[in-house]
Amino acid sequence: MSMLMIGFILCIAVIGFSLSDRKELSWPEKFLKDTAAYVQQWFYKPAGSIAGFFEDIGNLRTIYEENERLRLTAAAYSREKINYNFVEKENKRLQEELDFTKAQKQMNDYNFLIAQVISVSNDANNRTLTINLGSKNGIKPNMAVTTIKGLIGLVSSVTPYTAAVTPITELDESSPTFNLIAVTIMGREDESFGILSSYNKETSRLLMTKIAETDKMTIQDTVITSGLGGVYPRGLVVGTLESKQLGDFGLTYTASVELAASFDHLTEVFVVQVPELEAADQ
Repeated sequence: MSMLMIGFILCIAVIGFSLSDRKELSWPEKFLKDTAAYVQQWFYKPAGSIAGFFEDIGNLRTIYEENERLRLTAAAYSREKINYNFVEKENKRLQEELDFTKAQKQMNDYNFLIAQVISVSNDANNRTLTINLGSKNGIKPNMAVTTIKGLIGLVSSVTPYTAAVTPITELDESSPTFNLIAVTIMGREDESFGILSSYNKETSRLLMTKIAETDKMTIQDTVITSGLGGVYPRGLVVGTLESKQLGDFGLTYTASVELAASFDHLTEVFVVQVPELEAADQ
């Protein structure tokens, strides 16, 4: 009985002590709290990790969608940039062609028919360009063909809808089918004269002959057609005088001429119509 009383008194004392206002916990309470906290962390960490995992999945999906949008935007920009560059290049080319034809019209009363190059022959015995204009468009043999840079060649044959152009690089004085080209110097048309007689395929240069000893043409002069001979109209740029040397017999000079036009990737050319000749033919 006494033991029960002692136990009851201790229990009351412990309860009273627990309910009293104190700042420090007893060691049993500290032990219980630490034990509970240690156990709780093993439940909390996996739960937090799982929650973070699903959150990361959501973020990854958002990032993926943003990347897809950026990729599509970049592709669209690249497409638009290509289209812009193409249109800008086309506008520049068309403006250059317009300026060229206007300038030529002011100097000479020529008509220029724009033609597309549709094929190039690599036959060593018949190197020609084929253009998409023919007799139905007013194209005739022996019409000069040029680009905005310089002379390309001469129309050699015509069908109703196409024409063959023999390039100036086939110029050969021994050929009975190719007309030699009478030329002069831009700015000194009445003072200089020469004949383009052949093309050297090794040096990619035209040979000019029949240059008078007193002729004052010099290096870097612009060589143009003189109009003499009745085939090539006057004033078409051919190229640049690169060198000048005494001829074989010492009476006249010869010169090397670098072509102004490029024959690489030719796409468009101009066929030159001379109105007075057209009227005479009619």
